[in-house]
Amino acid sequence: MGNQFFYTNLLFIFYISCHYYVSVAQTENSTLSIKAVNLGNWLVIEGAMKPSLFDGITNKDLLDGTQVQFMSAKLQKYLCAEHGGGSIVVANRTKALSWETFRLWRVNESAFNFRVSNKQFVGLGNQAGANKLVAGSDLPGNMETFQIVRNDGDPKKIRIRAPTGLFLQAISETLVTADYEGSSWEDNDPSVFKMIILNHTILKGEYQLTNGYGPDRAPTIMQDHWNTYITEDDFRFISTNGLNAVRIPVGWWIAQDPTPPKPFVGGSLEILDNAFTWAQKYGLKVIVDLHAVPGSQNGQPHSATRDGYREWGDSYIPDTVATIDFLAERYADSETLLAIELMNEPQGVNLQSLKKYYQAGYEAVRNHSLSAYVIMSNPLDRDSRVLLQFAGAFSGVVIDVHYYNFFSDKFSKMNVQQNIDYIKKYRASDLSSLTTSYGPLVFVGKYCTST
Repeated sequence: MGNQFFYTNLLFIFYISCHYYVSVAQTENSTLSIKAVNLGNWLVIEGAMKPSLFDGITNKDLLDGTQVQFMSAKLQKYLCAEHGGGSIVVANRTKALSWETFRLWRVNESAFNFRVSNKQFVGLGNQAGANKLVAGSDLPGNMETFQIVRNDGDPKKIRIRAPTGLFLQAISETLVTADYEGSSWEDNDPSVFKMIILNHTILKGEYQLTNGYGPDRAPTIMQDHWNTYITEDDFRFISTNGLNAVRIPVGWWIAQDPTPPKPFVGGSLEILDNAFTWAQKYGLKVIVDLHAVPGSQNGQPHSATRDGYREWGDSYIPDTVATIDFLAERYADSETLLAIELMNEPQGVNLQSLKKYYQAGYEAVRNHSLSAYVIMSNPLDRDSRVLLQFAGAFSGVVIDVHYYNFFSDKFSKMNVQQNIDYIKKYRASDLSSLTTSYGPLVFVGKYCTST
């Protein structure tokens, strides 16, 4: 049968608002009519959907991945990792650009690692007695862990305590050491710095939430969130209001529940099991979406990235496939399972690596289920047709494309009617170009507008 027939049978269109997703299926002459809601921010945190989750974190403006700059109060110059890393740290820049910007890795509420633009970490020199700063370590350890001490009256005025217990000081523009013993907060003190937080870089995802609260508080915070954000009553409401499916984003660590790697918290697998039970009770289908993969597929908070870097690639494929295999094996026998989405919104990834993973992920699902649809998300930064030929070689595959009338001045300047006209002219045309005879199924996994 041709793609056009299947296209009318399975087209998910997810509309996004600031709090929830809703799907409406195209049902004319269809035998499978899917009307689904996406249960975002439940098992994978998306802080923009419930910012209050982060309110109880001490130093909540210093989460993992937050980008900061440090200006010497005495020299009025910025700290800089020379060459972006692999060399010494100096204090000689009048402007702060990438080399003068550090990404935080949070150790606890006041201790941090500083990652530089070349992805190395600031630390003390490795020679005996060395107290000079270098940015040459690929992985942080004790000698790369610093405490940010904030002034009680002005939290932007700070001192940085080194692992030795002494403070950093900018002695000159080319000499920054970790050997200051004083306690002054005067502007002429070489150990005093002004910390500039780039607020637009603050990430609010699962990593930031769980690591921000720490191992003692995070389990309680997460369990309370899971138990109250979505409940059985929501599934009943979904079913009685004309919808018949739910899309549930999950993170890679669910496959290692109940003891996932820190800082993630165990317990989400039981909640997903509950979701399948509730879905069956109320006649709903379930789409399991691997929303966050190991290493992050796009550097966005919803991918559970630690610091905004996209690390996913070939080396992460085995672990990502293992997660898909776990999910497929666990739920393959459930008549409630409709589809497994292999990855949400890859961006900036190597296309050949993505295809290699999609093939392996597809095979992992098929090892356990011949009936579940396998969803392959189109890369956000690629043409929507880039996977057509590749996906057409498989059976029961759906390509997921996302359309955002958002994140661009072009759309924010449009009124409601102009946005509607854009959808009718350009989005409809793009969808038509994806509809080919005997090609893969296609759905719009997200649609977002700024009006």
